[in-house]
Amino acid sequence: MAQPPALLTYSDLERFAIAIVQSGLFGIKTAPQALALMLIAQAEGRHPALAARDYDVIQGRPSKKAEAMARDFLDAGGKVEWHALDDTIADATFSHPAGGSVRIVWDMARAKKAGLGGKDMWGKYPRQMLRSRTVSEGVRTVWPLATSGMYEPGEVGDMPPAGSDPIKGVTIEGEAPAITAQRKMMENWERGEAQREQEQREAEAPPVMPPAPPQQRRTARSIGDWLDAFELAANDLTSADEADRLITSPASIWTKEHAKGAAKQRYDTIITGVMSTWFPSGADDPAPPDDVPTEPTP
Repeated sequence: MAQPPALLTYSDLERFAIAIVQSGLFGIKTAPQALALMLIAQAEGRHPALAARDYDVIQGRPSKKAEAMARDFLDAGGKVEWHALDDTIADATFSHPAGGSVRIVWDMARAKKAGLGGKDMWGKYPRQMLRSRTVSEGVRTVWPLATSGMYEPGEVGDMPPAGSDPIKGVTIEGEAPAITAQRKMMENWERGEAQREQEQREAEAPPVMPPAPPQQRRTARSIGDWLDAFELAANDLTSADEADRLITSPASIWTKEHAKGAAKQRYDTIITGVMSTWFPSGADDPAPPDDVPTEPTP
């Protein structure tokens, strides 16, 4: 038995997903869709790139191609015996050592009863459509692992678009929760992606200093804590503009005017370090604002 491929990192999968979408070769429209399908493929022990070959996204829903279901079914030890396959009927027996045996028949009479016979693809390719329905139902009945919890593209195409009314299309009774689970997985991934982007924006934002403690609550400990934060912000400066905003902030001005003893010495030391780093010539020293409050607003 072939060894499963090595697990790829999340960043590698993201790059693969973008490449698949940009290629336009597989009909997957967005990188999150491609990434979700690649994660499923990797979880099943296949190389994630095979997701582009084996899966489709139809009306916002994931689907697995009938030939991919059949291939995985046969690889898992299943057998298929075709009794008839033409433009009017697809008749086959599916068997697996762990799932038993079942005979599935799809003919045009059954398709018309299900409201499918008049659809465009059923009129052009009746044999292929009958075969896909037979494979999907047979594999799902005997060895459902080969379906990856999905329907084949033709079945998904008969369902309402994702996000619309609950599934009312032609499905095998009891299988709707599988589609719901796939949709929830993709929605959860998209929410996680939005949260990750927000965290990235917050990490790149300039440092924001907390206001100085009100005078009536000022203690050596509170000023020391504020100076700790002030020093960290000074060390994280990346431009003279940031240094200017830090030094001339109301909290900084208040501390300059009210700090005493060791706290004042530490404040002056921090300011001296900022000035020597970002304003070495002294020509562009930051000027205090015209209206400096005597007590910063908490």
